[in-house]
Amino acid sequence: MNYAYADLHCDTLYAAWRHGARDLSEVPGAMAGLDEVHRGGCGLQLYAIFMAEPDTEGFPGDEEYIRLLHEIFSNTMRDHGDIIARAESMADIARNVAAGKTSAMLSMEDGRAVQGNPENLRRFYEMGVRVMGLTWNAPNCFGFPNSTDAEEMGKGLTAFGKEAIPLMEEVGMVVDVSHLSDGGFWDVARLAKKPFIASHSNCRALNPHPRSLTDEMIRALADRGGVMGLNFLPGFLTADTEETHCSVDALAAQLRHRINTGGLECAAIGTDFDGISGTFEIPSAGHMPELFDGLLKRGFTPYELDCISFRNVERVFRDTIG
Repeated sequence: MNYAYADLHCDTLYAAWRHGARDLSEVPGAMAGLDEVHRGGCGLQLYAIFMAEPDTEGFPGDEEYIRLLHEIFSNTMRDHGDIIARAESMADIARNVAAGKTSAMLSMEDGRAVQGNPENLRRFYEMGVRVMGLTWNAPNCFGFPNSTDAEEMGKGLTAFGKEAIPLMEEVGMVVDVSHLSDGGFWDVARLAKKPFIASHSNCRALNPHPRSLTDEMIRALADRGGVMGLNFLPGFLTADTEETHCSVDALAAQLRHRINTGGLECAAIGTDFDGISGTFEIPSAGHMPELFDGLLKRGFTPYELDCISFRNVERVFRDTIG
């Protein structure tokens, strides 16, 4: 069965930069490259500007790097407008759906380039960024990342991070807590007036990695109208954090747990394609119809899949980016 699904996170722009590609049609083996998202019937793909570590080979500095990834994204929209189009609002998404095109939206993973300056948040918004992952795996101007160190994990948002939440809500940029510390999560949950998301995070009850959310967190996120995207990384799915295979059974269990814990409205997809490794029953965006078929066979109803695939994300974005 085909669903025009939304995927809240992939790292394909980073993969394109690493390969020296001009646009997203030129990335060898990309899991969420242009052909794959088109073949899989993707309705909305969020392409992350993942802030590579400064010691990455060839890294040109934050500002030039952001410019280069934005250029790859823009080239794709310009040269392949018959199948994919930029989306910065719900009106854009609706127009693209009506035209049978995939909507492509920019996010940013790791807000370090904001540098504690509200004007940078506004500048990135003007560039088209509609979702901001506050941290990645190092502290920055927003706060602290997840950690196996209990003291680090308990640290919350910085003073700027706390000021930034209402500003992001004001301009129409979604707060993303994936990678954030537990302390930071609870600060966001306390401060947020609009829905926030965990774009690519799984359930800690099934997977002990600190990147996953506890049941209490899932309920808090759901209570505020947010969603958490199903991450396909094998080590984030089961009790074995060294697992290297992503099965449909494991994906189904993760989805069912978040539904049982936070309700159907909090379940979404955030594959992390092109940012993950291992072996996969669903190896790329082009195979996503096989996921939905597999979920149907495992007892998910068509209505549940309608909500998981697109409807829940559509509601969140209507309430946040407008």
